[in-house]
Amino acid sequence: MTWRIGTVISTGKAWRGARELEVTLDRPLPGHPEDDPEDGGAPATVRALAYTDLVGDPAPGDALLLNVSALARGLGTGGYALVVGPASPGTTLPPDPAPGPGHLVKARYTPLQTMVLGVDEQESPHHATLADADDLHGMPVVVADLHSALPAVVAGLRHAPGGDTLKIAYVMTDGGALPAAFSRTVAALRDAGWLHTCVTVGQAYGGDLEAVTVHTGLLAARHVAGCDVAVVAQGPGNLGTGTRWGYSGVAAGEAVNAAATLHGRPVASLRVSGADPRDRHLGISHHSLTAYTRVALAPADIPVPAPTPDVENLPAWGPTLTTRLHQQTTALATAGHTLVDVPADPTLLDTLRTSPAGLRTMGRGLDADPASFVTAAVAGLHAHHLTTQPTTPTA
Repeated sequence: MTWRIGTVISTGKAWRGARELEVTLDRPLPGHPEDDPEDGGAPATVRALAYTDLVGDPAPGDALLLNVSALARGLGTGGYALVVGPASPGTTLPPDPAPGPGHLVKARYTPLQTMVLGVDEQESPHHATLADADDLHGMPVVVADLHSALPAVVAGLRHAPGGDTLKIAYVMTDGGALPAAFSRTVAALRDAGWLHTCVTVGQAYGGDLEAVTVHTGLLAARHVAGCDVAVVAQGPGNLGTGTRWGYSGVAAGEAVNAAATLHGRPVASLRVSGADPRDRHLGISHHSLTAYTRVALAPADIPVPAPTPDVENLPAWGPTLTTRLHQQTTALATAGHTLVDVPADPTLLDTLRTSPAGLRTMGRGLDADPASFVTAAVAGLHAHHLTTQPTTPTA
């Protein structure tokens, strides 16, 4: 991100929620030494845009903190510097980023839009690889609703013999947090070597690889990072409204479609709880039921934990939850998915407890709501099994 401080010269057109400004910059844009007052030039004057509901309505003479990244790279982006907020006297700005490739803008048209090198854009060294890439060649793709499922899915992938050698990619969608750096889970999994690659797609940014869509993110995981399996889930934070369709995890169904379209093997991880006080999230959450029965148009494998007596006696589980789960899976089978009973035994919980990332969902940990994490883990365990199976060549 390229920063400048600008002083408002005049205000211009305004429309609902926005106002154009004319500002002078404290320093020239990169590559424009003629605008440097210290060398006898006139300060650069640029158009700026203030989103007045966010930063107020600046007036002439106001000093403003500006994001000028797009202007510095010569992109259109409306031709504006974007107002981040007022600038305080003596504000010290970060240095300009080093010149380099990358014209992919994420968090687009917001005050904090950022520019990255997309793995799929023309300046990328991987552009030729992805230009006509159209096939995951049977790579398993685990799709989950909540970010909190990620460490449990990865634990399941690593649980079976040989799992610690799998190259696992996390494809982070933009339904929750946009910066990958916000996720301590991703950082902990990467630092421990449990996660090979993080690919940020859509408006999300900050991964090891950046991609435009879930489709190119999955293709990059396979063909650029060389991963054996991918986990697709939103970043931290889940937007829900208590309505059937008003939640960010609805995109899980679309990720199933993407994986199937690209000849991957979609594995739909269920959001399950035995401790949630809300009936709509008890057992299989209505979020999973809606995403996989109404949004997912392609069939997926849906792993369901088959608990041993030891596991079933864990807190907030019991026969009642098991019965409810199997009753709820009827709708998933009717939608064309394949239900897969995956044994869940105490050794799987032992593996979950070794996760370098904390296990916590909706304020509850492994001991308070083990069904949440065991269900995500059996999705990973099944995906690991798929990596050992031969794939059917695509036409």
